[in-house]
Amino acid sequence: MVTREDWMLHEIENVLKEPLNYEEQALLLSLKEVVQTQYHRLTIAEGELDGTLWSPKNW
Repeated sequence: MVTREDWMLHEIENVLKEPLNYEEQALLLSLKEVVQTQYHRLTIAEGELDGTLWSPKNW
């Protein structure tokens, strides 16, 4: 199963294979970094939420 993150990164990589000018390439590389950062933050937030919900101190 392909995740949204994997799909977006794959699509960005496909476009980067095409001949691009400097501005387009810089934009796509920045977009790739943003996608990776946002999904990393989402994973961290999910872990924090899960940890908080299962913590006996917060019951």
